Amino acid sequence: MVNPQIEGKRYPRTAPYLVGREKIREFLAATMAKPAAGSLESAKGNGHSDLVVPPTFPVVIQEHSLKLVIEDAEAQLDFSRVVHGDQRFVYQRPIVAGDELTSELSVASVKSLGGNHMVTFNTEIFDAANELVCTAISTLVVRGENA
Repeated sequence: MVNPQIEGKRYPRTAPYLVGREKIREFLAATMAKPAAGSLESAKGNGHSDLVVPPTFPVVIQEHSLKLVIEDAEAQLDFSRVVHGDQRFVYQRPIVAGDELTSELSVASVKSLGGNHMVTFNTEIFDAANELVCTAISTLVVRGENA
């Protein structure tokens, strides 16, 4: 069960997260990306100031915001019943090593379908200059008691 009253709720901005080269390389290894993706020379050759994160890396930042929802008693979100439904990223610019990012999550919708709840979150990710860098959009399915 999820409290439908949290639809529209905004959670506080997270503490800054410094995107490090090693964290990018760890993410690349975990996702079995091609070795060239972690090349500083390749990134600079393509006009970037440093290593560029893989397209799905913002999920690392988004998890800091999702933790706030999971810990929110009002949300009534039983994470043990959660399966991932959908994930999308809308970039304003590439994220590179050295970026210091914060995120702010809002609950876009809470829907009930067949005894399950589908909760969609929009997580805006900002750089140190408070410029929007990326929006991570995710839908979690919270399985009902009989699912």
